[in-house]
Amino acid sequence: MDLPIVYHPNYVVPLPDNHRFPMPKFRQLYEMLIADQVVHPCQFHVPELPSNETIACVHTPEYVQAYCDGTLDAKAQRRIGLPWSPALVKRTCIAVGGTILTARLALECGLACNTAGGTHHAFPSYGSGFCIFNDLAIAARVLLSEGVVERILVIDLDVHQGDGTAFIFQADARVFTFSMHCAVNFPGTKQQSDLDVPLIAGMGDDAYLQLLGNYLPDLLSHVNPDLVLYDAGVDVHISDRLGKLALSDRGIFCREMQVLSTCVSQGYPVACVIGGGYGDDMQALVYRHSLVHRAASDVYRQYRL
Repeated sequence: MDLPIVYHPNYVVPLPDNHRFPMPKFRQLYEMLIADQVVHPCQFHVPELPSNETIACVHTPEYVQAYCDGTLDAKAQRRIGLPWSPALVKRTCIAVGGTILTARLALECGLACNTAGGTHHAFPSYGSGFCIFNDLAIAARVLLSEGVVERILVIDLDVHQGDGTAFIFQADARVFTFSMHCAVNFPGTKQQSDLDVPLIAGMGDDAYLQLLGNYLPDLLSHVNPDLVLYDAGVDVHISDRLGKLALSDRGIFCREMQVLSTCVSQGYPVACVIGGGYGDDMQALVYRHSLVHRAASDVYRQYRL
């Protein structure tokens, strides 16, 4: 069996040409992975649309209904930062279903990747920072409620702190949240993860990878999770429009190999989501998002999962 990848055409939603959130990247990522023979079309799995009740295992029913109906007030909509549309509602919900499916496939196969996901700024009663529903938190809650896992580790390496995820699980000992992020970047008010590692602006490959290596093995031993949810945000890149770190393409690939090899070699299943990434050069941005899939494909073959 080959590495399972989750993709759905409804990940792609048209937005105004001048909008800074690069929705076309989802389809282009899918196309690049096939064109570069990283994966074969038969490896793709299509998620189902989750119910509002499933989403409400994390978010308040009032917020879920208001967003889906398009009745959020203007202030709440501005906080999200995306123009509402029925198509975006469907994309948002399908992405949640994608991360749930990715987590299930990771438990079955040892490693799986979504081609979307990582909306870690969404709180129970509101969205923020381009994040509407918290797919990581919902996937964790679903699997915990089903009893298929008892302990989950969230490894969040997006350049921005996973504040929504940290808040959601602050009183839940079953989910350990680890966020390694730029200290002087969004959000202005940080939440308390179980382990936060704030980074100085401008940190490059070597210092970043060394610091991550100092934490990761002990973290896995301490938490001993049944599943790792990995947010592989690429906004740590030196050219990212909303990041303030200085990793290269090579540094990001090394990061992905480091995380996935460390987890998989010790028998911890990993479900990957792509997280944040913002840039004017769409081809370069999509390539950076593909690095976690390229690394996962290598690790999957190396460990004969």
